Amino acid sequence: MSHEPHGFALNPEDERLLRGPVPDEALIWAAAAVGSGARVRAVEPLWGGTSSAVHALAVQDGGGSLHELVLRRFVRRDWLAEEPDLAEREATALRIVAGAAVPTPSLVAVDPDGALAGVPALVMSRLPGRIVWHPAEPERFLRALAEMLPAVHATPLPAGVALPDYRPYELKLSRAPAWATHPDIWLRAIEALTGSPPSDERVFIHRDFHPGNVLWEGDRLSGLVDWVNASAGSPWADVGHCRVNIASELGEDAADRFLDLYRTVAGRTDDYHPYWDISAAIGGLDESGDDAPSPADEEFLARAVYRL
Repeated sequence: MSHEPHGFALNPEDERLLRGPVPDEALIWAAAAVGSGARVRAVEPLWGGTSSAVHALAVQDGGGSLHELVLRRFVRRDWLAEEPDLAEREATALRIVAGAAVPTPSLVAVDPDGALAGVPALVMSRLPGRIVWHPAEPERFLRALAEMLPAVHATPLPAGVALPDYRPYELKLSRAPAWATHPDIWLRAIEALTGSPPSDERVFIHRDFHPGNVLWEGDRLSGLVDWVNASAGSPWADVGHCRVNIASELGEDAADRFLDLYRTVAGRTDDYHPYWDISAAIGGLDESGDDAPSPADEEFLARAVYRL
């Protein structure tokens, strides 16, 4: 079980699926979303997630102006079999955050069932910036991450808009990974997720908030991307998800500092329940975890379990 930055290691089959050439039908659809006479002038795979194919497009409209866009195609058939509405869900989230005090992509077009693009897909504006995992100034980095979250959570939930409720990712393995040195810790953690979340708050959450989905220009935070998992739930779910990723890359002290900064900027005085760390650390656990030893994840999990 690893929290290695999104998409940094793909097998050859996934490399072809996610980073290979974009079919003509998808490019034609994306260009048409810009307007009559538009043409795709450049296509570049983006280094990123493993759940979908993401490409940067340069599209020239009929008047000669160039539009920097992102095409996201949901190409994993196994994922679509379980969640066929992924494209529409992200489109819904982008519509919700369009007026929020957070720099996010703007929705250009969505093909919910792939009738035009070949697979469910959406086109959105491309934000400037790059992903940073190891900042030169960790304190400034952590503070900027913490300051972004309250703005996300303050985004109103529109009445009548279908947005899934938060739920922990399904556990598909009811034992510790084969490499675990403290199986009892894992079993206690798994048991902790069998109950309901310890908060009934229901606000807009990103649900996949971590440094791999945040863009930077210099020391300025320039965007938050990847909204397909946006949900209604507790703000602490975003905090826990970010903490486990920070701990994996920058260490436990950095994860604790992020929590302190968030509590300050959000004005939270209530206790932070270890459930959120546990959910973020082992949510979605399956047998693939046997082949990905991560002592850092086990240490993070142990600290959470000891606080139960």
